[in-house]
Order: sequence, then C-alpha cells, then structure tokens
Amino acid sequence: MKPLAGLFLALACVLGIAATGSVFELAYGDPELGLTPTRWILGLTAPGTVGSLLVAIRLNKPA
Repeated sequence: MKPLAGLFLALACVLGIAATGSVFELAYGDPELGLTPTRWILGLTAPGTVGSLLVAIRLNKPA
C-alpha cells in the first residue's frame, strides 16, 4: 500500500467513526453538542468518508 493511500484510508476511518457517532447521537436522544453542531458534523463527515475512501482506492490502484 502506498503511504498516501494509507493516510487517506485512515482519514476515511476517522470520518466514518464520527459520522456513525453523529447518527447515533441524533437517533437516540439529545446530542451532547446540540442538534445543530451534530447535524453539521454528520453533513461534513458522511461525504468526507466516501470521498477519502475513493481517493485512497484510486491512489493505490496499480498504474
């Protein structure tokens, strides 16, 4: 695995964890950070997860 692809893969993991946590916070009650910041976190991390995962896959493809 190329180092830059590994970095994007790690970023996708962290963003995925944040998105999952935000979904659970919103689904099961009053979020600790509040409703608006939690929605913002989810709105930014969900596409960021997909984007960084796709970049990691593309960077690691053989030429």
